Amino acid sequence: MSPSSDLLRRPFKRPLLSDQQRRRDLSLKRQEQSRDSQLHARRVTSALLSLPPEPGASSTSQPPEYYSDLHLGAEAASKILEGGLEARKWFQKQLMLPEWMIDVPHRLTQDWFVLARSAGERCLVVSYNGTTVSRRRNGTVLHRFPSALPDGCSRTKAQPSCSILDCIFHEMDQTYYVIDMLCWRDYSLYDCTAEFRFFWLKSKLAETRACDPPSYYHRYRFSLVPWYTCDLTALHTAYTGAVPYVKDGLMFYNKHAHYQPGITPLALVWKDQNCSKYVVDTDNEGKVPSHQQIVLELQRDGKVTTSDNPPIVFGCLGLDLIQKLGTLQSGCLVRFAIGDGGLTIVDGKLERADLHYLGKSNRARAFADSYSKIMFQSMVRGSSLQIDDLIAAISSSNDGANGPDVEMMDG
Repeated sequence: MSPSSDLLRRPFKRPLLSDQQRRRDLSLKRQEQSRDSQLHARRVTSALLSLPPEPGASSTSQPPEYYSDLHLGAEAASKILEGGLEARKWFQKQLMLPEWMIDVPHRLTQDWFVLARSAGERCLVVSYNGTTVSRRRNGTVLHRFPSALPDGCSRTKAQPSCSILDCIFHEMDQTYYVIDMLCWRDYSLYDCTAEFRFFWLKSKLAETRACDPPSYYHRYRFSLVPWYTCDLTALHTAYTGAVPYVKDGLMFYNKHAHYQPGITPLALVWKDQNCSKYVVDTDNEGKVPSHQQIVLELQRDGKVTTSDNPPIVFGCLGLDLIQKLGTLQSGCLVRFAIGDGGLTIVDGKLERADLHYLGKSNRARAFADSYSKIMFQSMVRGSSLQIDDLIAAISSSNDGANGPDVEMMDG
């Protein structure tokens, strides 16, 4: 791809597959009502760093007093301190997760950053009280280690403070690639815009030795993923530029977005075969199935839903089938294939899905698929969003347009 003018064209009129743009606007309005970031940062830090009791330690020890401010109760706090299922479930909800790009956002050049996403394990990394801990997206501990982050090892331990980073751990070079900052030396950034968080991240990380090669007091290297204001040159750089990690698509962040745990339309992921090895989902054997497969969560009434908030209903399992199988219960993650009938979308909303039951999902999995992921995978198998569509949207925005034209589907 090149940002040359011969590639610039009017945006292709695509069917409306979701209300993603409307939800982006609502998310920006809703975040203005949230002002509890200091409490949330404190809660994440204290829980993330809670270690299992030392051998021989008394089991009657009380939870730290900061839990009294969090309305957890002594029993719940103790479970988080001891790790296990309670802690994993809690941490599953702490990362801000991007939606998949179904339509190109309005004002892409003015309001969005773009970065080349690293392949690897998405995780939260926190340093506090002389140690550093990382947890995966499913809530389990990835590493406990010393680091050069503030208060991240005994050498840097001084006045107690906490720092929380959003990272991707890249196994091949044993590096944590940093994509966001939630807290730094007790200063919470949850209610700060992405534009400020990214500036703060770049300047503060440079003040430490966290990006140095590994050493005894710094087991893993940290590296900042470069981001750019999403103009044509930046898109070209992120899409085709060389990076020290295996690239797995592009990420887009709305400059005005706060850090919102859970799935948000103010962060987006997009990929094609030129910038990712993992475009089309594969089955357990690593092969692309003939029909798209999805994972949904079973509800008490038999409905199967996505991981969105609120969840989107894709269908319903009959109670007779649930009873016959015997192993399904509310909260189970269930795998389906989408049959030849496909997905019926009317005015951006799902009206019908041709689902075929395959069985329970992998036990290590923590979430159902999101609506945007299911739609993105469906588009990849048909008429997917191309890099030229992003180029056209940027060109249109530069010409003063509001964004790509949208064609409504007939019901």
